[in-house]
Amino acid sequence: MAPGFSDIIEEARLSARALLDYGESFFNPTVRLGVTGLSRAGKTVFITALIHGLTRGGRFPVFEALATGRIARAQLAPQPDDAVPRFDYENHLRTLIEHRCWPNSTVDISELRLVIDYQRHNGADRTLTLDIVDYPGEWLLDLPLLNKSYEQWSAESLALSRAAPRAPLAAAWHAELANLKAEGKEDEQATLASAKLFTDYLRACRDERFAMSLLPPGRFLMPGNLKGSPALTFAPLDVPADGTAADGSLWAMMVRRYEAYKDVVVRPFFRDHFARLDRQIVLIDALAAFNSGAEALHDLEAALAGILDCFRVGRSTILSALFRPRIDRILFAATKADHLHHLSHDRLEAVLRRAVTGAVERAEATGAAIDVVALAAVRATREAQVQRGRDKLPSILGTPVPGENAGGEIFDGKTEVATFPGDLPADPEALFNGEPFRGLSSTEADKADYRFLRFRPPQLEHDGSGEPALPHIRLDRALQFLIGDRLQ
Repeated sequence: MAPGFSDIIEEARLSARALLDYGESFFNPTVRLGVTGLSRAGKTVFITALIHGLTRGGRFPVFEALATGRIARAQLAPQPDDAVPRFDYENHLRTLIEHRCWPNSTVDISELRLVIDYQRHNGADRTLTLDIVDYPGEWLLDLPLLNKSYEQWSAESLALSRAAPRAPLAAAWHAELANLKAEGKEDEQATLASAKLFTDYLRACRDERFAMSLLPPGRFLMPGNLKGSPALTFAPLDVPADGTAADGSLWAMMVRRYEAYKDVVVRPFFRDHFARLDRQIVLIDALAAFNSGAEALHDLEAALAGILDCFRVGRSTILSALFRPRIDRILFAATKADHLHHLSHDRLEAVLRRAVTGAVERAEATGAAIDVVALAAVRATREAQVQRGRDKLPSILGTPVPGENAGGEIFDGKTEVATFPGDLPADPEALFNGEPFRGLSSTEADKADYRFLRFRPPQLEHDGSGEPALPHIRLDRALQFLIGDRLQ
């Protein structure tokens, strides 16, 4: 699609903003780190643990600058962007440590600035400013809409909704859709009803029983202050992908609102936030998709490919920094690694690497650095050997959240339990082919229950030096990849 006049204007705005950011970063070296992920992936916990570990001097043996003592101090600084809410670090930390509860999920964009004083390898003292930008991953899935017409988006959305396992979830919306006449007169009530049923379908897809990931438009599930606005009141119609709407028709009304959604929601996010990022971590609850079956994994694969295609990736140069900023490092992180025994962590990474293989190959060709890691920003469990019959099984111990239900057992939120989640198969293709037990012995398959409980944050022990350290799995490896090269 050839760029239009509005696209040229948008590129000019981006270049102007890039020049401004470059000028500021020249005197005050800054990394803008984007933190995102799809629903329930743990973005808030990741940022809270990252800040707490850096400001407190946490246990990060793989994060070289901190492990060798070259970081003299890391401290929070005032929020840099006046129009962006501050990430509520202090309350999130209190929720984790004092209340042993997980913070609320990300529903809007927020930001926090961390200033790191460090010593370079040559002995010179330097300062790096780290601006952490937290935003919902669902917003990323909206970016491809900028290059799609309403008719293209409708055709793609309908094709997805007519395939398993989505089709039964879309039944009510499809019934309403069958009664709509796209060429008929525009109708506000019909549009409202269709948009509601379409949103209900998207919400059902996101339920943990199905764990679908490809669910644009993202703001339909987290509307914020735009709830009820025309920009969020539209739905797909069964129209030709190359068709044209007649003036005054229901079809034209849907087109107009779809374009308004892009103008009001998608473009401002891309211009003001997304296009300014230097580094990016994408957090993924791969276990939720695994629990829901091969269809959920393939849906996650498609969503991750769409996400990576949105990034302007490539090796960062002075020229690109001046006129066309690029993201030169992207980390895909499978969260909740503490829900598995460490013997399966490499296999969890392998599953995620399989899901992003095609997209990563395209990105690496541009010179960008891409990596995959299995981590737990806050480790909620510990490991033990549990006797079952004659065997000792590698298990995990933790306190399930109150009301968590597994096999008819409801937990009180106080009692620690042991569970054997099973080993992931050695071959990731087994999961994508719907054969989760392929590669396991019959004994292992019989004993693996594959239930991933939700555990409370751990009870921390104070060591007399202030706030206790938050236990983690590979958070330091993530930090080393994301900013380690900027602290040399």
